[in-house]
Amino acid sequence: MDEPDRWRHMASAPKDGSRILVTIRPSEQGPAEVDLAYWSNGDRLGTEGWRASDSSPGHVIEYAEPELKCWMPMPVANLKRTSMPSPWEGDDTQQLDGSGI
Repeated sequence: MDEPDRWRHMASAPKDGSRILVTIRPSEQGPAEVDLAYWSNGDRLGTEGWRASDSSPGHVIEYAEPELKCWMPMPVANLKRTSMPSPWEGDDTQQLDGSGI
């Protein structure tokens, strides 16, 4: 991960439980947003899939694959940066990080 501040295809997102930033696609509920998420292998609280990292027992926020557009690793601490990066606004057909093969 030589370029941590770069959006990547969800197909390449780590499914090891580590926290990542994701772009949530715009919908009738609102514009595109960035959230902190992780892959869950499933447990008594829900099935396998992407979850918001601020989920709590009894209130698990799960994302369906089509809801998530792309991901990036958690940025390193930067005291000059005071907010999350902007959501990916590019065209879905545009390549984010290579050929996608």
